[in-house]
Amino acid sequence: MIFATLEHILTHLSFSIISIVITIHLMTLLVHEIIGLRDSSEKGMIVTFLSITGLLVTRWISSRHFPLSNLYESLIFLSWSFSIIHMISKIWNHKNDLSAITAPSAIFTQGFATSGLLSEMHQSAILVPALQSQWLMMHVSMMLFSYAALLCGSLLSVAFLIITFRKNIDIFCKNKNFVINSFFFGKIEYLNEKKSFFNHTSSFLSFRNYYKYQLTQRLDYWSYRVISLGFTFLTIGILSGAVWANEAWGSYWNWDPKETWAFITWTIFAIYSHTRTNQSLQGTNSALVASIGFLIIWICYFGINLLGIGLHSYGSFTLTSN
Repeated sequence: MIFATLEHILTHLSFSIISIVITIHLMTLLVHEIIGLRDSSEKGMIVTFLSITGLLVTRWISSRHFPLSNLYESLIFLSWSFSIIHMISKIWNHKNDLSAITAPSAIFTQGFATSGLLSEMHQSAILVPALQSQWLMMHVSMMLFSYAALLCGSLLSVAFLIITFRKNIDIFCKNKNFVINSFFFGKIEYLNEKKSFFNHTSSFLSFRNYYKYQLTQRLDYWSYRVISLGFTFLTIGILSGAVWANEAWGSYWNWDPKETWAFITWTIFAIYSHTRTNQSLQGTNSALVASIGFLIIWICYFGINLLGIGLHSYGSFTLTSN
C-alpha cells in the first residue's frame, strides 16, 4: 500500500513538473531576456529525472523485478531516458540544443503512460516465464535507450530538413521575383535591378542566412552524435536479445514481428551511418534517411504492441478508458 501510494505521488509529481518545464520553454521562446526562466526549466528537468528515478526504484522494490515487464513500465523508462539525454546534453553543451526535443518527448511519453488508456498495466504483476531472466535488464534497457536516442536524433534531422526547405523556398522566391521584374524594366533599369539584387542577396546571406546556417550545422552535428549513440545501443540490444532468445526459445533468431522490425530499424540507421561517411550524401540525404527511421522506430516499439502477435506479445495492450 505504501509503495502504491508513493508510486502514485511520484508519477503525478514528475508529470506536473515536466508540464511546467514545457510552459517555461514556450515562455523563453517569446521572452529571451528573462534568464531565470531558462535556469528554472533546467532545475525542473533535474527534479523530473529524480522523480522518475524514484518511481522506477519504488516499482522495482515493490515488484521485486526490474520494471520493464509491460508497455506502461517501458514508457516510464523511455521518459526517464529522455531526461537523461537532456541532462547529458546540458553537461556537454551549456546551450543545450536538445532541450526543445527532449523535454516535449519526455512529457508526451510520461503523459501517455499515466493516462487512463494504460490503467490495467499500472499495477505490478508477476513476470511471465519468458521474462524471468537476467537478460531482461540488459536487453530491454539497451533497446529503450536506443529508442530514446534515435527518436531525439531523428527529430533533429526533421528540424534540419524543415529549416533547409524553408531557406531554399526563400531563395527561390527571391530569384523568381527578380526574373519576373526583369521583364518589365529597360536595359538600364535591368542592370540597376541586377546590381541591387546581388547587393541585397549578399546582405541577406550575411545576416539572416548566417544564423540559419549555424543552426542547421548544430542540428546536423547533434543529430549525427545522438543517432550514433542510439545505433550503438540498438546493436547491443539486438545482440543481447538474440542470446536471450536462444536461452528462452532455443534459437537466436525467429523472425518474430518485433525482431523483424528491430532488424529493419537497425538497417535504416546503418544506411544513415553509411551516408555520413560519404561527403556527397551528408546533409539533406542523411536527414531524409533519419526521418524515415523516426517512423520505423514507432512501428517497431509501439505499432507491434497494438497487434499483440508473435513471441513478444506480452508487451501488447488493449486501449481502455475509465
